[in-house]
Parts: sequence; structure tokens; C-alpha cells
Amino acid sequence: MSGQSFLNATTSSLTERLAQRLCAPVDAIDRERAALLLIDWLGCALGALRSDLGVSLRGLAVDAEAGRCSALGVGPRRLEDALALNAALGNVLEMDDLHREAILHPGPIVIPTALALAQQRGDDAHALLDAIVRGYEASIRIGRSLGREHYRFWHPTSTAGTFGAAAAAGSLFKLSPDALADALGTAGSSVGGLWQMRHEPVPTKSLHNAEAARRGLIAATLAARGLRGPRRILEGEQGLFAATAGDARPARVNDDDPAWLIHGTSLKPWPACRHAHPCIDAMRAAWSAADSDVRAADAIERIEIKTYEEAIRFCDRPQPSTELEAKFSLQHAAAAVVVLGDPTLSHYLPAARGRADLAALRERVTLLNDPTFNAAFPKHYGASVRILWRNGRSLLRQVDDAWGDPEQPLSVAAVNDKMQRLALWGGVDQATALRLIALAQVLVGGGSLEAFTEELADLRVELGAGVQGSSG
Repeated sequence: MSGQSFLNATTSSLTERLAQRLCAPVDAIDRERAALLLIDWLGCALGALRSDLGVSLRGLAVDAEAGRCSALGVGPRRLEDALALNAALGNVLEMDDLHREAILHPGPIVIPTALALAQQRGDDAHALLDAIVRGYEASIRIGRSLGREHYRFWHPTSTAGTFGAAAAAGSLFKLSPDALADALGTAGSSVGGLWQMRHEPVPTKSLHNAEAARRGLIAATLAARGLRGPRRILEGEQGLFAATAGDARPARVNDDDPAWLIHGTSLKPWPACRHAHPCIDAMRAAWSAADSDVRAADAIERIEIKTYEEAIRFCDRPQPSTELEAKFSLQHAAAAVVVLGDPTLSHYLPAARGRADLAALRERVTLLNDPTFNAAFPKHYGASVRILWRNGRSLLRQVDDAWGDPEQPLSVAAVNDKMQRLALWGGVDQATALRLIALAQVLVGGGSLEAFTEELADLRVELGAGVQGSSG
């Protein structure tokens, strides 16, 4: 096709219409949300620095030559190296943000892309936050259009996240709607990320994020230099929908919404797959309501968990053998609340998951696919837990939306506390974490992005004694 614009044509493509939406203005409320999610992502990434996987990932950023972008924990590096490390770190602990309907985690791809490019270009705070808002928008709109069939085989954080990285970078490049449509097309033509890695003890999921960020950034960079991209990459006869999404919902790409979709993201209070969070919350509610004379694991005959199909498909692991498997185990999620209390990162390490009483209780957990929860998914992630005791008593609790969802959001204080706890786990002292939180918060009012990134560049985390486990 010729290089002329198709944006005003009646046959404009989905990505062309999306590009127009992405160029809408961002206001202070949207930037405030972006800054909060920046803090949340930073805690998740810093917390992974001393994990086994985090230590390996730091090998991605060994070359300090001519670098000016902050690679977490190791200092200034080239943009490509900083982006690869920062994007891979964000989901290692399984505490990254989520959009339910899109079934993906926007932050670990969008935020590192925007941060590295803004630092490389010398952009200001508002440019960074606006890029984050627009990157989330593209990821979520395309993710929610892909449908559940896509989710069976493809990792939507990787596929749709590539578009999000392109949108974030395109915002910083100040691409026109026409050029942004090209960036989205080029990004979409290179998407990848198969779920097979979740069936094997490998860290590939984190590498999906790094690769998606890289592809999106390249696509936007090429568009900024005038390179065209396939405009019908979504709905075309050999496009993403035809190839990977038999139940795609194309209208969801450009449905009207009252606000930027970054406001609809969920944040995780617990270090586990999001599919496990409704079960965790229901179990916490049931266990706290139990009478004191039956509050012991050996008093329980069995635990019945009802939830939606995808939660069972992803998280049916009665005896997880690794940290990552434990984070994707509904049986461990329920049993650990009884034996260990509210979930913490240590509950997934070998000493905890190998306890005999915990292993025995996991075997007495039954999973049931519930049609009501299944019908509500993916707009709502729900579960019920019924504890049945050996003395004949039983107790039922149900959760339709988990703590951290928009219906029950984490407070700013809770997000800041989460960031500090995770940073400490990763080897970052509390004073540094507090400075980073304060510097991120003032970005909303136009505070110095340079001061924030300099604090990141100065941050060092020593390895050696005290290295934590890895979700890989």
C-alpha cells in the first residue's frame, strides 16, 4: 500500500483507530495512578534482585560501556541491557499488577520500556507517566480482545504486552497517530510467548517480558524513522486474531470507556499467581472465623475450593516441588494459610513447602469447577472455600473479587508498604526504598525524573550470603 494515511478512511483498521485513542491527553489523576503503579512495579523488581533467577538475569547487564540507563541493582548501562534486566525482573516474585479481563500483567513490560527510553532521551516526569498510561491502554485493549482461546496457548502479557511497549515508546517519541499505527503493526507482527514453559521448571516467563519490551521499543523506534507497519495486524486474514484467537472480540479494542484503563488494574498483596488470590482471601476469611478448638491442620478432614476453570487449569498442583509451582498451587494457597498464616515470600521456599503437616493438608484439598465463577471470569476472579472438620462442622466463605481488585483496592499506604517489604527482601535498605517512593510520588507534580533515575542508578545490591529463592 502507499504511504498515505488511512486514518480518516471509512475502512480504517483497528490499530489505526486505537492509535487515535492513544494520542488523547493524560491528566493529573491518570499520572497519579501511573506513579503508584511505578512504585508497585519497582518493589516487585527490586525484590527479585537476590533471587536465583535475579542473579542470573543480572548477567544481561554486564557491559557498562557508554550506558546512561539505570539497570536495577547494578548501575548505569546501555538502554538495551537495562531494559532487558528491568523487564525480566518485574514478575519473578509473582507480585506484579494485573488487568483481569485482559488476563495480563501490563506493568513489567510497559514501565521498564517507558523508564529506560525516557532516561535515554532525557524526557521529563510527565512524559514518562503519560507513556505509562498509554502503554497500559494499548496492552489492556488488545489483551481483552484476544479472548480465552488465545489464553489457552499464548501468554497474553507477552503478546499484548508487545503492543503496550510500542505504545509507551511511541508516546515518548511523540509519534503521530499515523506513525503510532505503524509502530503497533510492526510490534504485533513479531509477538510471541507460548505457555509451554509453565509445564516445566524453567524461568522463561520472565524472559517473555524482556523480549516483548525489546520488540515494542524497536517497533516504535522504526516508526519514528518513517518505517511503515501492517495496519491490519489484528483483524487481517493472516493477522493475530486469525492465527491465535478463535474467539477474538475485535470490538473490545476500541470500545468506549469512561477513563484510561490503567485505573482498572489490580495489584497483588500476596506472592502467588493471581488465580490463587480469591482462594487465599476466602481461606483467610474462613480460617479467621473458625472456632479456636478446631484451628489446627490435623482437625480438618478436607477443604473444598470452588472456582473458575482457568484457575484450576493453571493452579492444580497438590504437591508442588518448586517455589514457582507452589505459587501456582491452589492446594498450597489454602493449606499454607492454615499452617503458616497470611502469605509471605518465605511460605514458598523449601523449608515451608516441605513441612509434613503442610504437605498432608494439601492432599486433603479438593478443587471444583464452579459454573457461576466460570461465567464471571475474566471480568471477576472468584472462589469459595469450605472447610470440613473431622468433628462434622463446616464453614463456607466466598470471594467474588480479591483484595487488590478495583472493587477492593490496595491503599496508597499498602502499596508503599509492599514496596518497602519487597525491596528489603531484595537487599535494598528501607531508607533507600523510602527515598525512591518519595521521588516517584512527586513525579505527578512535575518533580525531577532525573533525581529519581539517579537514585536508581546509584542503587547497588551485593550478592552472596542471604540470596533468596527464585520463582524460576
